[in-house]
Amino acid sequence: MRNMAAARTQEIGPSATLQVARKARELRAQGVDVVDFGPGEPDFDTPRHIIDAACDAMHHGFTHYVPSRGVKELLEALSEKLRKENGIEANPETDIIVTPSGKQALLEVLMAVVNPGDEVIIFDPSWVSYEACIRLAGGIPVKVALSFEDNFAITDDKFRPVLSPATKAIIVNSPNNPTGRILTMDELNVISTVAQERDLLVVSDEMYEKMAYEGHVNRSMAALPGMLDRTVTLNGFSKSYAMTGWRLGYAVAPAVIMREVLKVQEHSVTCAASFTQIGGVAALKGTQEPIEAMIAEFGRRREVIAQGLNELPGVSVRKPEGTFYAFPSIRGTGLSSTEFAALMLDKAHVALTPGVAFGEAGEGYVRTSFATSMEDIQRGLRRMSEVLG
Repeated sequence: MRNMAAARTQEIGPSATLQVARKARELRAQGVDVVDFGPGEPDFDTPRHIIDAACDAMHHGFTHYVPSRGVKELLEALSEKLRKENGIEANPETDIIVTPSGKQALLEVLMAVVNPGDEVIIFDPSWVSYEACIRLAGGIPVKVALSFEDNFAITDDKFRPVLSPATKAIIVNSPNNPTGRILTMDELNVISTVAQERDLLVVSDEMYEKMAYEGHVNRSMAALPGMLDRTVTLNGFSKSYAMTGWRLGYAVAPAVIMREVLKVQEHSVTCAASFTQIGGVAALKGTQEPIEAMIAEFGRRREVIAQGLNELPGVSVRKPEGTFYAFPSIRGTGLSSTEFAALMLDKAHVALTPGVAFGEAGEGYVRTSFATSMEDIQRGLRRMSEVLG
């Protein structure tokens, strides 16, 4: 039988981060004690008041279809949150769509705005799904290589050379997965200036917005002068509220864009789950104390993992400004990122994500998640030290 697979799926590979998680689970099932530095999710449970709200909704029969755009109460809560926390004015009736995950929001937006052959700029290294989603939408990913030497800074001289008449959009992620960077105002202005000069759309992924340390603050691209009408803001509840399994995200943009995004949602997933949206309302309107405590704990772990990584032979890292990832350089070991990750899994039973999974500029690094217990962090660092030293 001839090959029935579509070219667009054959162009992309499976998610590297999910592969690491799968391998760690397989080893644990075999009885191996694995310290997992791979996870892209908080190791905290969803706060109880959020769970109770969703359960109560189910017990009261809120288990049916809801409007594709989202539950009115959640849309209004998101509009208020965006205005107060992000400086973004968004009409809940036209400018916001609730999606089953932030990743789904990204794919729907790209499906709605990218034509075949359109180029979409991504900054390398970047989250593994950006390139795949661009290709699934028929676009062409164009990468801007960033480097450890200047802390993965986005500068005008790196950015402008990749622009072409086919450039349609730019994907920005801050706080950044995998580097842990938070974009400075200078960097945001570089992107904003180019977008306005060249009439480009900016897709701003702000999923880790609440995870910022030592006075660093994430600023929303849409809040910059002249950017509201040309920015799509992506966010969700997975990271900030420890709700990864709930699959609850949202996209925000002017009505003219969201009208097209809504068509994609209506003809694919229909809507985000009804009762999870009630959980989202509780997350936004309820106490923020569990979230503040979680982020404070990530801050403590950040200190420990950065110090420990810098003490390893051939390894160096800057303390991440946000997220729960460190992205150390392992070039001093003489190993590729794939070789280093394989060595650590085989000899130290420590799971890491090779940097090359995040793009060519990620070679020579590994993503190290500190979304695991302090005890596991210390144990994993000790094991790595024994293998390296």
